[in-house]
Amino acid sequence: MAELHLKSYRFRAEREDDWRRLEKLLTKVGKGSPRALSDEELLAMPVLYRQALSSLSVARATSLDQGLVDYLESLSTRAYFLVYGTRSNLVERVGGFFARAWPEAAKALWRETLASFLLTLAGVLAAYFLTLHDPDWFSAFVPDGLANGRGPTASVEAMRATLYDKGKHDGLSVFAAFLFTHNSGVAIFAFALGFAFCLPTAMLMAYNGAMLGAFLAVFGMRGLGFEAGGWLAIHGVTEISAVILAGAAGLRIGWTLAFPGDLSRPAAMAQAGRQSATLMAGVVVMLFCAGILEGVGRQVIQNDFARYGVALATLVAWPAYLYLPRRQSSRGGSVA
Repeated sequence: MAELHLKSYRFRAEREDDWRRLEKLLTKVGKGSPRALSDEELLAMPVLYRQALSSLSVARATSLDQGLVDYLESLSTRAYFLVYGTRSNLVERVGGFFARAWPEAAKALWRETLASFLLTLAGVLAAYFLTLHDPDWFSAFVPDGLANGRGPTASVEAMRATLYDKGKHDGLSVFAAFLFTHNSGVAIFAFALGFAFCLPTAMLMAYNGAMLGAFLAVFGMRGLGFEAGGWLAIHGVTEISAVILAGAAGLRIGWTLAFPGDLSRPAAMAQAGRQSATLMAGVVVMLFCAGILEGVGRQVIQNDFARYGVALATLVAWPAYLYLPRRQSSRGGSVA
């Protein structure tokens, strides 16, 4: 034991100056940036890094004390990310998110997205036909605060007036803001509730679709289905698509928690968490775009066909952006 301690002491004494110098350079960079290093220090960094790796190899091979091995592993890891790691600025990171990370996350979760869409569609169809058959179902699907008087008892004139707001009908603005806030909340909860093994997320997707279906049924009963569809679609395509993607992120989390597959549960959850978090960042972007379309496009565009034109453009643009193949960057690299 004493001999091993002596070997470790001699080994450290012969090389410690280089380790300390490397550690000092890493600390200097950590407090500022690589530009804080002089030309001489920049040239010395790779040499000191390779020396630290060599020392680590020897320490492991000769079974020196574990404390020294742990120190060299930490030092080598820190140096590796400085010498070989890619360092990007904010613009490059944001560009990488829009160019690669977000679309790749959407593609990775396409099955969950399809499931989320089908659950929403099932809710829409069920509530639509139930409300057409018996208008009393409307109150079961739509809270009074969200309906704001636009139920089966409202007159045709009152409901038509809400669809063409030219600054005279404050009710529509309140309703639209309430609807956007509601869908934003649904998106957040759909993701967060995924940890409960998918079931709450699935129910939330179906219920959110049911509210949409009930609204369309009420306007349809008044002969305003086409007009209501255009009013909702101009911002709803983007808004509902964001909610569906949030539901997909929640479903991925819940499914992975229940069925981790070949990976260990912590490893599988870490991978699913990264993909879902990236997708949720995209959901925030989509909700922002939906807010602009709702706040500006709805008030400026009063023609039904123009509203449907905007809706069709978004319906084509979002899937094309997220799912169409794209040329890989020549710089390589991938996003987990």
